[in-house]
Amino acid sequence: MTQTEVKTVLEVKDLKTQFDTQDGMVHAVNGVSFELRRGEFLGVVGESGSGKSVTMMSLLRLIPMPPGEIISGEANFGDQDLLSIDIDELRKVRGGKVGFIFQDPMTSLNPVLNVGYQIMESLRLHTDLSEKERHPRARQLLDLVGISDSDTRLKSYPHELSGGMRQRVMIAMALACDPEILIADEPTTALDVTIQAQIIEIVRELREKLGTAVIWITHDLGVIAGLADRVIVMYGGQIVEESPVQPLYAKPMHPYTEGLLGSLPRLDQKGQELVNIKGTPPNLYDYPTYCPFSPRCPYVMDKCREENPPLIEIGNGRKTACWWDLEHDRPRYGN
Repeated sequence: MTQTEVKTVLEVKDLKTQFDTQDGMVHAVNGVSFELRRGEFLGVVGESGSGKSVTMMSLLRLIPMPPGEIISGEANFGDQDLLSIDIDELRKVRGGKVGFIFQDPMTSLNPVLNVGYQIMESLRLHTDLSEKERHPRARQLLDLVGISDSDTRLKSYPHELSGGMRQRVMIAMALACDPEILIADEPTTALDVTIQAQIIEIVRELREKLGTAVIWITHDLGVIAGLADRVIVMYGGQIVEESPVQPLYAKPMHPYTEGLLGSLPRLDQKGQELVNIKGTPPNLYDYPTYCPFSPRCPYVMDKCREENPPLIEIGNGRKTACWWDLEHDRPRYGN
């Protein structure tokens, strides 16, 4: 099946989100557009503050409003625009058709309710299962994410579980209603590497079994190398590169992606120095009228400081937002 034949389950257009703070307006997300296809694993990468989490939380209107505000955009899910539908309709989507795994399960799980109650409450809100049917379904979900002795664990409270087990509970809750989309916001950041590998393997297996489309948010390009079908790279609140995973790792088309990949330790490049991306992340108080990466870019030209490049198609399912043509080592469009 070709890419054009695969159904698009989510289409995001020109999403812009800002936060009104004491120090000024923070332009957190600046015109983000992308598509997610059925059953696809989409990696969203970038350093802290690049707008990854705010973008995905904006889609479900989970950002605090105020101070946050979604000032423009569409998020088309089926025949619904998630950014404009009634909040009661949106609540049916959240946790039902779209599951969300948050970064810190300890703050996402209710500390005074046991695990079983929290999973079964999701089932009560989003499914037609009877009260009698919810308990075996909750037990089945814990088994699915690799939690043994599920009957006992359903009675446990979050503080009685390890970090890895709490994250598995969050995955179970997110999958409770067989969502079409699962959004995972850096779900392994607070875990040790062994547990990280287990959580990644669980999500990989569940995606293969259930056919759920996954959006995996991370700052670590190494994590999604063997997971993603396609990767979106974000910087300064916007997408700077989008590509199928293998071509991206083989030959990045944006200087920021090149720097990120160069900073990864690789077994096949022993003795080589890791790349250091000089400078600091952009000031998001200023709306980007120029390329936000230009102060740190080794290929910077005058045009980069004057005009923010659009995200353009460069062939083979790839897009980049750069005035410099990395592939041919020359300015794009002869500028």
